[in-house]
Amino acid sequence: NNKPTRFLCLTLKLLQIQPEEGILEEFLMNEDFKYVRALGAFYLRLTGRPAEIYEQIDPMYNDFRKLRFRTPTGWKITHVDEFADELLTSDRYCGIALPHLPKRDVLVSAGYLDGPRRSALTPLMEEKSGGDAERF
Repeated sequence: NNKPTRFLCLTLKLLQIQPEEGILEEFLMNEDFKYVRALGAFYLRLTGRPAEIYEQIDPMYNDFRKLRFRTPTGWKITHVDEFADELLTSDRYCGIALPHLPKRDVLVSAGYLDGPRRSALTPLMEEKSGGDAERF
């Protein structure tokens, strides 16, 4: 089935209208509609700067809602956090070649990012270990 999904059609429409950064941020912060959030992340991955991509997509690691994803053989279930991980680590997604994205540690060492990604569990681990999350 070579018919594009609605998701890819909406991505093309976003590429055509080139929304302002404020609108894109609203897409990414949308907690009510998971596909709007995924659409914003995919568009950002296609058009954004590397540091901005990591800063905006990293919070999606804490979103565990299900997404339907079409493969050549049918539909499969994935999750928003898996979608975010694929965007940050893969060169292709949804059959689209993505622009090269430097590794996070390269951007940290160059001063574009403020350090390694902090998990949502880090505060809990620090609390349990008495302030030393590195012990885990």
